[in-house]
Amino acid sequence: MDVHAAYRHCEEITWSQARNFSYGIRLLPPAKRQALAAVYAFARRIDDIGDGDLPKPAKLAALAQARASVPALATPAPAPARNGGPSSGNGGQSGRNGGPSGGNGSQPEANSPPEANSPPGGAGGDLVLVALADAAGRFDIPLTAFGELIDGCEADVRGTTYRTFDDLLHYCRCVAGSIGRLSLGVFGTDDVATAAPLADALGVALQLTNILRDIREDYLGGRVYLPAEDFERFGCSLEDGPLQRGPVQPGPGDRAKGDKLAALVEFEAQRASAWYTKGLALMPLLDWRSAASAGAMAGIYFRLLERIAATPREVLERRMSLSTREKALVAARSLAVALRPRRAGSTAVKGAAR
Repeated sequence: MDVHAAYRHCEEITWSQARNFSYGIRLLPPAKRQALAAVYAFARRIDDIGDGDLPKPAKLAALAQARASVPALATPAPAPARNGGPSSGNGGQSGRNGGPSGGNGSQPEANSPPEANSPPGGAGGDLVLVALADAAGRFDIPLTAFGELIDGCEADVRGTTYRTFDDLLHYCRCVAGSIGRLSLGVFGTDDVATAAPLADALGVALQLTNILRDIREDYLGGRVYLPAEDFERFGCSLEDGPLQRGPVQPGPGDRAKGDKLAALVEFEAQRASAWYTKGLALMPLLDWRSAASAGAMAGIYFRLLERIAATPREVLERRMSLSTREKALVAARSLAVALRPRRAGSTAVKGAAR
């Protein structure tokens, strides 16, 4: 199967469905852009299973099938014969155990275009899996993180609620910290031990923003993510005020109830902002194109969080978002910031090519 066609398919999914992430992904060089599109396409497939209309048992079965497809992606396909030997003059890129910048394997250069050959690993004829398997052969993508994403989606299917913030934090790390670590595998860094927790934290920040943005929509769909202990702390419930289902006649206490909910939203926004502060420390550990990409994705969500924090009652009444122009401006600013000369002594990133 043509790997080029598989990547094109993943990019079509990304450009049509990743309304926020696509702005950052487009800032990457071709090989990284294709790899991250493959990661997104498979993650989107998992997410769509959880959010779809199938009965609960069918959703769980589909998620189990997605989980079972991941290990086979790490199984390399037989390499086609080459007349010129390895594509790299220094013996090719490193393998999984050789770290991000060393090794003596014979993988193709990560920034070179993929070759059209047989489907990698256990991808079969699935275009998304073909692209993802090829990407995993080029970059140190931690494929096991998809298992955490599936764990989180299974929690959604089962209707799990969260008593404490630590409970919610575990969920956020499953569904979004995992994406941060998967993305880091594509971006590359010379200090994985330092960078991985920061990528995880940035994912948590984005997920907390998602939860606030979708608070009304999720509640009306039967999902509540904010911790029960926080509702108790602020003396409110999502059953109060503007989040009630259907048309209601405002009662004498509704204004006070809405104020308490707004105070809760503002508190959660401040909590999310602290996670951005931690996660954005990742940027100096990335090459400038990857920093621009990650900065654009995080910047769009952070701008949205600022808007939610400024008008917390509004997110209780409607789903808030940024305009296309605002998103483009954030992406352009991220690119400009990434292009600024770095201070002497800053980390030089060689990437995560395998």
